[in-house]
Amino acid sequence: METFFTLIFGGILGLGIYTLYNYLQSKKKVSAQSIILLDKIKKVCKFITVEGDFAEIYHYQDVKERFLKLVSSKKKALVVINAKAYVGYDFNKIEITANQKKKTVTISHFPQPEILSIETNINYYDKKDGYFNRFEATDLTNLSEEAKQHIRDKVPESGLYTVAKKEALESLLLVENIVETIGWKLDYSALKISDTETKKLE
Repeated sequence: METFFTLIFGGILGLGIYTLYNYLQSKKKVSAQSIILLDKIKKVCKFITVEGDFAEIYHYQDVKERFLKLVSSKKKALVVINAKAYVGYDFNKIEITANQKKKTVTISHFPQPEILSIETNINYYDKKDGYFNRFEATDLTNLSEEAKQHIRDKVPESGLYTVAKKEALESLLLVENIVETIGWKLDYSALKISDTETKKLE
């Protein structure tokens, strides 16, 4: 009889240990899932939602004066800029938390759309050197940077930010698809995308 009770007690104890082990393993797995999931979302990094084409003409000139400003020398160029600006969202700026018990990822902050990159094709026309004021390699490098800045300044008035905001749901759906791949849910019910002035990526 004593052996019988010992076997029953041993069975209950073994079952309890097995149940506890499974619970701890399950909890550990869920915890690992949440860490992997948040990393996965951030690794998407930057998501382009809209692109815009620009064609601009930029007049450049530089004047140098010599001999007590009695003699001046001017170099000038007509710069034709063909550019493509990509506007979207930087997922590194999303504020997200994971609830392991509910298997829910909550977005508490969604960033403003910004310029993610600018590709430029620059052609120089009517490029003329001055007598003692000639174009150097550094001048062309600076011109290229000025051209990019010129396009960057044009983006806010182009309406690309507005279009990107309308496409914000597409970005959220991408995050939602990532979350659902491991059986979790995305909660962005408290999210309000601000209409404040968007910031450009420096």
